[in-house]
Amino acid sequence: MLKIKHLIIILISLILLSCSSKGDTLSVMQFNIWQEGTSVENGFEGIVDNIINVNPDMVTFSEVRNYNNTDFIGRLVDALSQKGYFYNGRSSISTGLISKYPITEQTVIYPLKNDAGSITKASIDVNGKTVALYSAHLDYRHYACYLPRGYDGSTWEKMEAPITDVDSILTQNRKSFRQKAINAFIEESKKEIEKGNIVIIGGDFNEPSHLDWTDKTKNLWDHNGAMIEWEVSKSLYNSGFKDTYREYYPDVINYPGFTFPSDNESVDTSKLTWAPESDERDRIDFIYYYPSSNISLQKSIMVGPSMSIVKNKRVKEEGKEDFILPVGTWPTDHKALVTTFVIN
Repeated sequence: MLKIKHLIIILISLILLSCSSKGDTLSVMQFNIWQEGTSVENGFEGIVDNIINVNPDMVTFSEVRNYNNTDFIGRLVDALSQKGYFYNGRSSISTGLISKYPITEQTVIYPLKNDAGSITKASIDVNGKTVALYSAHLDYRHYACYLPRGYDGSTWEKMEAPITDVDSILTQNRKSFRQKAINAFIEESKKEIEKGNIVIIGGDFNEPSHLDWTDKTKNLWDHNGAMIEWEVSKSLYNSGFKDTYREYYPDVINYPGFTFPSDNESVDTSKLTWAPESDERDRIDFIYYYPSSNISLQKSIMVGPSMSIVKNKRVKEEGKEDFILPVGTWPTDHKALVTTFVIN
């Protein structure tokens, strides 16, 4: 009889272990909200409606402004709760975030002085595990990926000819504060990694990925032969981080994942393009994570219109990727991104 009891206990334990090893899912959305949605009529309502449509566990925001001395995150949390969706959030500026799970601490890790760009960090308790979630919006100036397309990345003026020399492009790129910001994140995140915590960063990086400007794409999308190892993404990869969208869709030709400039039917195309005679599409919104035994990637998908802006025209994307299409008003000139993880 005792042996049977032991066998039953062992069997139940194995079943429970099997169930728990599958883990829980955790979804994170990166959302550039284009000046808090103020660039589009009913933009704030569009932010609320599209968060509800995706229903992510966490959201990282770019372009939080707190216009008219209001607390954008507070207004958003209230608006979502009135519709039955309950999030936690704390006041922030430039970058921000909300979470269905408790936020135990929130700090600004960049800038420390007057540098351009912003990174906000939150420690979040996910069923006893700590998730260090970072929301980033990197310096938009010296947008060097426009140089091969024949446009200046600071004045946005058309140049006499494209610049395709890699050293010249990277020299311009290094004049921005993007690398300084991401170095601050990498250094700060080491403490969380050493503690065994889960580390995720979402943001508008204002710089493409080195995985997207390769030999395969050098003659596409007005790259004009340029193959560039963009340094922000390369630094993250060299530090062990993974780009969730490109990990899920490694085929850059069929799944380019362009996030900017997105079409927005509520806005004239002239307000959506910065290089109107070029194909300026790029993937500049990202969600990265640090791989560990605690977390694995399940899926990554774009959110927004399936149309983009090419040479000042609305063009339907021809890639094979799926979209979570907008509901109501799409509030931004970017596409959003949502990644689902498994927390083991």
